[in-house]
Amino acid sequence: MRAEDPCRTREVLGIVGDKWSLLVVRNLSQGPRRFTELKRATTGISQRMLTVTLRSLERDGILTRTVHNVMPPHVSYELTPMGATLREATAPLLEWSIRYLDDIEAARATYDSRDEAPSARATSSTSSETDS
Repeated sequence: MRAEDPCRTREVLGIVGDKWSLLVVRNLSQGPRRFTELKRATTGISQRMLTVTLRSLERDGILTRTVHNVMPPHVSYELTPMGATLREATAPLLEWSIRYLDDIEAARATYDSRDEAPSARATSSTSSETDS
């Protein structure tokens, strides 16, 4: 086993922690799915972004892409054994996200509705960050 390299670890976390990868992994947890099924199950993702995400996850060994030789031909995606362990490792994070989504939205609304002007808020946070 290699010694831990924080830069390499950050790279991997960036790959699996992007906006769409964990949702795609979650949507593949029930077994192989076709592109259109994944697109439907991943609300808000564009066709291009789904394609980019699937290619990235395939490149990293998290899923496999299989072309089925039928008429008309179709492609399916499935988690690899490593991808399945990623799903297991991130399931608590996804469950936490679902559980606290309403609380996060309420906190954002409260924060955004403060009487303080946004430009003053930005100035004070910038000065306090630079004062540290």
